[in-house]
Amino acid sequence: MTLLSEAAVAAELAETPGWKRVGKTIDRTYRFQNFKDAMFFVNGVAALAESAGHHPDIAIHGNVVVLSLWTHSAGGLTAKDFALARKIDAVQA
Repeated sequence: MTLLSEAAVAAELAETPGWKRVGKTIDRTYRFQNFKDAMFFVNGVAALAESAGHHPDIAIHGNVVVLSLWTHSAGGLTAKDFALARKIDAVQA
């Protein structure tokens, strides 16, 4: 996988609302009514990630879930990260 240029990352972020650049990752925070709903969401993300062969870092804090995406093997952001972010958002919407 090829790392995206800074200009390409900016363009991808413009097409992926709700996600923000944090160093070498893109992150998004989701808030749910309760822990059970948060875990249901995380399980859905796990299924998407597994089918994509691309796994986010996931932090769960009660009813808040923070996802961080980056392509570990490439050492930064690739098109794969933005593709998974959009799939996650499509399911969450």
